[in-house]
Amino acid sequence: MKNNVIIALLAGLLMSSCAKEFNQVYKTSDYDYKYEYAKECFAAGKYNRAVALLQDIVTIMKGTDNAEECLYMLAMSAYCAMDYETASQYFKKYYSTYPHGVYAEMASFYVGQSLYMSTPEPRLDQSPTMSAIAAFQEYLDLFPNAQLKEQAHMRLFELQDKLVQKELHSAKLYYDLGSYFGNCTNGGNNYEACIITAQNAIKDFPYSEKREEFALLVMKSKFELAERSVEARKLDRFRDAEDECYGFLNEYPDSEYRKLAEKYIASCKKVTEKAEDNDVITN
Repeated sequence: MKNNVIIALLAGLLMSSCAKEFNQVYKTSDYDYKYEYAKECFAAGKYNRAVALLQDIVTIMKGTDNAEECLYMLAMSAYCAMDYETASQYFKKYYSTYPHGVYAEMASFYVGQSLYMSTPEPRLDQSPTMSAIAAFQEYLDLFPNAQLKEQAHMRLFELQDKLVQKELHSAKLYYDLGSYFGNCTNGGNNYEACIITAQNAIKDFPYSEKREEFALLVMKSKFELAERSVEARKLDRFRDAEDECYGFLNEYPDSEYRKLAEKYIASCKKVTEKAEDNDVITN
């Protein structure tokens, strides 16, 4: 117990001493010394301290031999400190200032990487995801033979998957809301919204692993829409739902939802065949 107390006291003294030393360096007007100390902080993994020091001198370093390295190290320090939004801005600033600089390629990559690290979960607004995709695409356009080309491609696939998940969540939400009209302030209904959302996703992401899930939602929504239609529209919508079911079976013959599609087809035929029989009698 006594030894633990002594260790704690020594640790406290050491931390106090380090903080005092940092404050002295931060207040000094010897910018070269401050820059070297910032480099030591970065090398030691003390990224927040490196950021504080580098932010204080980055403008002063303009026009010097250390200007380029200072700005890049500031961006990388912010990234390592997990302040990704700030890091992306500094990486952008570096590339715009030094497009042919020593760290230009890495800075361009880390613009996208910083944005990637700050993208939200799929349920939330995906504007940051779109920004990250644009940044990685720009990186690949600027550096077609980039050393991190494969990693950039992998990030693009991951980000696109996040957009797919967002659309799938939206489509499922519309389907689950079903006949609830409280959110349909602009007309239409939730099943129609689900169909449009899912069909757009299939069009925008034709090779997505979630394609079958979108197709399933379209099929289910069209059937539910037909079931709930007014008489004047019921026949056309059942025919549309039946065609959709056949299309689903043609594209996914081994789907686990095959029996559901066949059940829908049988239900649709009761309506469509009855209408055809009535036409025959009438004629």
